[in-house]
Amino acid sequence: MKTKIVSLSKNEDFKSLLNGKKISNKYITIFFKTIRSKNNNYLNISFVTKKKLGNSVLRNKIKRRLRNIMYDALKKCDINLKYSYLFIAKKNVFDDEYKLIKNNIFKDIEKII
Repeated sequence: MKTKIVSLSKNEDFKSLLNGKKISNKYITIFFKTIRSKNNNYLNISFVTKKKLGNSVLRNKIKRRLRNIMYDALKKCDINLKYSYLFIAKKNVFDDEYKLIKNNIFKDIEKII
């Protein structure tokens, strides 16, 4: 069964995730927490890039990279669908190689599981 990635939409969900648990590395900060109104058949995840990172083209490229990494993670790892996730990108996400970023994020996802 293919799991669908669904973005968070409510402001309350973002605020409650920021009060949840957190894992950080040099590329991203991951906030995760269970949300009561969540459907456990989908992966609730949002990617945030700050305006300080660059123009809209650069920010959207970072989000595409992170989304692609998460699709790979769904195939290879057992991601806990009970949690909702918030990924906040840092500047190094654009500067470094894709493989390094992917390996670092996979290690952090394994810690959450």
